[in-house]
Amino acid sequence: MLTITGLDELKSYVGQEVGVSDWHEVTQEAIDEFAAVTGDDYWIHTDPERARETPFGGTIAHGYYTLSLEPMFSYRMLKVDGFAFGVNYGLNRVRFPAPMPVGDRVRMRMKLAGVDDIPGGAQFTTELTFEREGGDKPVCVAESLTRVFTGGQG
Repeated sequence: MLTITGLDELKSYVGQEVGVSDWHEVTQEAIDEFAAVTGDDYWIHTDPERARETPFGGTIAHGYYTLSLEPMFSYRMLKVDGFAFGVNYGLNRVRFPAPMPVGDRVRMRMKLAGVDDIPGGAQFTTELTFEREGGDKPVCVAESLTRVFTGGQG
C-alpha cells in the first residue's frame, strides 16, 4: 500500500500510477446481493440459464457493481494522510467498454490525474481502470473526485 502524506507529496504524484489492486473474483452470489440492494434484477445479471443463450455465454456483472468495488480497491492500495478527513465528491466520464462475466476476476488501476486547491483543502482526481483478467478491453473506466480537508468542516 502506498501512503501519501500531505498536500505537497500528493501533488508530487500527479501523472503517476499510484496502485494496482489485487484480483477480485466476481461471484453470482455478490451479483445477486447487489441486485437485491439496488432493485436491478435484470435477467442478464441474475438468471444464469437464460444468460447462457446470449453472446456473453452467462451472466454479467452490473456496470455499477464493478464501479462499486472502487472504495474497496482504493482503500487497499492508497492511504492519504495529513488531512483531517476526506469525502467522495463524485465521478466524471464513467464508461463500461466491455462486459464483466460472472466468475471472472477484476482488478483496478489508479492514476493520480490532478490535484486542485479548494478552500480548506484539496480536490484530487484519480483515473480508474477496471480490468478483467484475460480481457482485451477495460470493463469500466472512470474519473473519481475526492476532497480532503485540513480541519473543521468542508
